[in-house]
Amino acid sequence: MPSFDIVSEVDTHEVTNAVDQANREIQNRFDFKGVDAGFEQEGDSINLHAAAEFQLQQMIDVLRAKLVNRKVDPEAMDPQKVEQNGMQARQKVIMRQGLDQDAAKKITKLIKESKLKVQSQIQGEQVRVTGKKRDDLQQVMALMRESNLGLPLQYKNFRD
Repeated sequence: MPSFDIVSEVDTHEVTNAVDQANREIQNRFDFKGVDAGFEQEGDSINLHAAAEFQLQQMIDVLRAKLVNRKVDPEAMDPQKVEQNGMQARQKVIMRQGLDQDAAKKITKLIKESKLKVQSQIQGEQVRVTGKKRDDLQQVMALMRESNLGLPLQYKNFRD
């Protein structure tokens, strides 16, 4: 029986490259001259620091552009609340990895509501979809691309 897995993964090496490129761009930009601003990556999160809150927003835009250039889906970014303390503003951006329980349930619900002849089951941080026909599985992929879940989805382990 044909099957595939729906996952949500981010290439951490490409994220590291995007953070390095964004740091270089911030250092060379005229509007950031003489300002202590930068990006620091810690595991699945990226810490931003700058002098003002509006600069953080510009830095997030730069980071988003660099992620797109490195072919990382910017929907994986989850910006947290801005923390202002004295002369510096800080913000944390979490790169979401894996499907949490709620997202996996939404995916299985969408698949069941589509009335396609496939079965879906949650397996940890992924959803396995099985069906009798390859065309049905491809319709599920198209359905997932059309639905806006706010997560970057990939389709792996396609077996015939």
